[in-house]
Amino acid sequence: MTTGTTSPTASGGAPSGSRSLAHPAREDIRLEGVLHALADPMRLRIVCALAAAEGELTCADVELPVSKSTCTHHYRVLREHGVIQQVYRGTAKMNGLRRADLDTLFPGLIDGVLRAADLQAGRLGDG
Repeated sequence: MTTGTTSPTASGGAPSGSRSLAHPAREDIRLEGVLHALADPMRLRIVCALAAAEGELTCADVELPVSKSTCTHHYRVLREHGVIQQVYRGTAKMNGLRRADLDTLFPGLIDGVLRAADLQAGRLGDG
């Protein structure tokens, strides 16, 4: 079980009647899954926003130029690959970067990705 995240059930889904979401345990997070999740520009934007916030954000806090269903897809990919954690607080779904887990498994990866994204944004005038 991963510290600070919702643990998955044996079937990989949320318990019956619960609003908790399945997350991979720290030891189940794989580098290729994390890299896949970070390879999409919208998902990278979400990760950059969560890292800058240094806390939790709702899905609506991160403006993306895509439909609501596409936003949901991007957050789900990030959660299923262990990049973010999602928890319900009342009716809001809160998102947080699994920074400690990722730094433990892949030291320097998230810092390097965030630094590269910042450099790229500056180079392309997106910053």
